[in-house]
Amino acid sequence: MISDDDIQKVREATDIVALIGERAPVRQRGRDFWCCCPLHNEKTPSLKMDPSTQLWHCFGCGAGGDAFGFVMQLDDLTFPEAVRKLADRAHIELSEDARQGGAPRSRRERLKAVCKETAEFYHLQLMRGKGPGPEAARTYLAGRGMGGNVPNDWQLGFAPGRGALVRHLSSKGFAPDEMIEANVAVSRNGKLNDRFYDRVMFPICDVAGECIAFGGRVMEKKEPKYLNSQETPIFHKSQTLYGLDHAKAAMAATGCAVVVEGYTDVIMLHEAGLRNVVATLGTALTQRHIRILSRHAQHRIVYLFDGDAAGQRAADRALQFIDDSMTPEAGRTKVELAAVTLPDDLDPADFVAKRGADELRALIDSAQPLLQYGIDRRIERHDLSRPEGRSAAMADALSVLAPIKDSLLAKDYAVQIAGRVRAREQDALDALAKLAPLRRYQDASEGDSPTQPDGQQEQAAQPRRRALSSSEVSRLRFERELLSLVARYPQLGLAHADALASTQWHDSVHEAVAQHILDALAAESVPAPADLVSAVSRAVPRAAGILTSGQMGKSTSPEELATFLTEELAIGDAEEAIAGLRARLADPRGLSQEEHDFIFQSVVGMQKDLSQRKLAHKPLIRE
Repeated sequence: MISDDDIQKVREATDIVALIGERAPVRQRGRDFWCCCPLHNEKTPSLKMDPSTQLWHCFGCGAGGDAFGFVMQLDDLTFPEAVRKLADRAHIELSEDARQGGAPRSRRERLKAVCKETAEFYHLQLMRGKGPGPEAARTYLAGRGMGGNVPNDWQLGFAPGRGALVRHLSSKGFAPDEMIEANVAVSRNGKLNDRFYDRVMFPICDVAGECIAFGGRVMEKKEPKYLNSQETPIFHKSQTLYGLDHAKAAMAATGCAVVVEGYTDVIMLHEAGLRNVVATLGTALTQRHIRILSRHAQHRIVYLFDGDAAGQRAADRALQFIDDSMTPEAGRTKVELAAVTLPDDLDPADFVAKRGADELRALIDSAQPLLQYGIDRRIERHDLSRPEGRSAAMADALSVLAPIKDSLLAKDYAVQIAGRVRAREQDALDALAKLAPLRRYQDASEGDSPTQPDGQQEQAAQPRRRALSSSEVSRLRFERELLSLVARYPQLGLAHADALASTQWHDSVHEAVAQHILDALAAESVPAPADLVSAVSRAVPRAAGILTSGQMGKSTSPEELATFLTEELAIGDAEEAIAGLRARLADPRGLSQEEHDFIFQSVVGMQKDLSQRKLAHKPLIRE
């Protein structure tokens, strides 16, 4: 919906070094600029910005791309949303907006505009409203320790109801169907009414800080105590976390995210100085939540459970998130999930009020890995003084390990369980090996039928990735280096288009990237590096990290490097082709004598050409 001309205007007005410099301190080294990556926690700068190509790449987490890609990843935005955000930053009016007098064009943006105007209306009612309703809301918040600057910092509000919001939004030009779809109004008996009334309002924002939904709390003993927005096109409970826009910077700085279960818990903990805290929105923690949090908190996610019965039920549900991503075999993708239960049936806000923030920090720091936490909970259910209890405890505790039963970590825990229930280690290991992997449950917003979420059934059926040989690692590196080089110097892509088209790519993603590069280069004019990366990335999600990852050629000209890489890949392809033909000759069954002689002569000719090619192939001068 945004024209190519507008996209180009925004791109030209956005300097990648200045943009990233707004999120992290930047230092220059030679012609490049470096900083600690805002996408994950690190102490040594590994994010490189190239002002000549307007591209960036983090050698720590592997992310990369152009200015649009940076905003999309950091703020979880779509491409059009990233363009609009950078257009606002550069004070550029997009042509579609100009034709409509500045009104948002897409349906999603109209719904966000409804929520933004609603949040401002509720906030004004709280801060300046007259009458018993607003006064009661202010008294309630002050009594809960949320007075002073808290209402402004979190844009808290008051919903008066009685059609006040509908009248206000109508005066701003919003249609009834937009109010209903944004779930701030409802239609009853043909009349449009406010959805929320006589409640303290908590705006729910996305990671970029834009309001997308609301939570309302009554001030008296009425039901329901909390009323949340229902699912809308811009709000999905299973992938939204309250307070993430406030918490993401602290998560990146500490490498840790803390998850609680209530709005007031988040606000009170932030006000107490624990600013890496978020809350789920009436659902259990989901796999989508974990993926979102792991983008900002690279090291650790701590689930803080209330001490009451509801909190303990949530603790049991959390065990469904145990999977291979928690094991050492996951490597760089490893996610550490930890858990802790607050003592004395306290919730986080009450705990901080009674015992202070330092004691809560100590409790969070001592949180157990989710595996250990789950095992302890299962063993504590049983009477270990009786043989029957010990046997049941071992079976119950081992079941926690079922999703990772083939990992070394599971075997270590199995030995630990055996010691605690006074069983033979080998018996525990044998029982672990016989376990069937547990099936997971869908996200709470999607129902309770047992199934693997997000296509994990498909992934679970796939074999583990085999360890790569050193020659295969080198091959894949050369493929990435060639693609990255072409992204930085698109004219080299034209010069070596035949090589890009004929290379037998060993990675299917590399093959897709190469094809989309060729398609982009087939246009009338050669695209700029950032344009090329952006276009290919929209077609191949992993492309940006590949196309910005190049590290070779610092003391070699781009042309020499391109020649070296294309020849290196061509020699590898020739060696594989010869090996394939030799394998056919080694098992001549099904070959006629004529076919056998033809293949033999082909191998002889190909081997001769390959020998000459290797003699002519000049090694790359190392830096």
